[in-house]
Amino acid sequence: MIGMLTGRVESVEADTALIDVGGVGYEVRMSATDLSRLHTGTEARVYTYMNLSQDAVTLHGFLDQASKKTFLQLIKVSGIGPKVAQSLLSTLTAGQLARAIADNDAAALAKAPGLGKKGAQKIILELKGSIDLSQIEGASPSGAKVQAQVDTSMEQVIEGLISLGWRQQDAQQAVAEACEDNDIPTPLDTDDVPRVLRLALALMDRGR
Repeated sequence: MIGMLTGRVESVEADTALIDVGGVGYEVRMSATDLSRLHTGTEARVYTYMNLSQDAVTLHGFLDQASKKTFLQLIKVSGIGPKVAQSLLSTLTAGQLARAIADNDAAALAKAPGLGKKGAQKIILELKGSIDLSQIEGASPSGAKVQAQVDTSMEQVIEGLISLGWRQQDAQQAVAEACEDNDIPTPLDTDDVPRVLRLALALMDRGR
């Protein structure tokens, strides 16, 4: 099994990244949040999980081990597959997921596309007490700072798009593409929020 990749980011798409490791390109499915932090031409370390099904072999990737650990716990829940687990990590960070589960906040989980309220309640029922909240939220001081920046600025742009009538998943993808296409570093600086919002809107309008 492939547990980690370290290589050059060849390209970043709406829901995947292509990582060149020694001349071999690995297509990795990742959350919108992680994809927004990758930039073509840079080196990246991606923790991975290989999902084997009757139809395909899919590689899922994560920029930190807390997200991978959360993903692995989510797919153990009956009825929750890799696609929904990845959708959850595109909607909430690993720390936010852990907090929502600890607080019985099914509404927060149900915001993830493809889940629904019953699925959210099932996740809480099966995982409450098994997720180490302190480990996820206190992994490292620097990591906590980066996560806070992503939460504040990135979510501000996404919420702005949602308020204009766009779907959350589409908004997340547009923001990731806007940052990648225009070499805007992430976590986003507060001053970049208006610019990214305009760029993301332009992308979404062209895709109508």
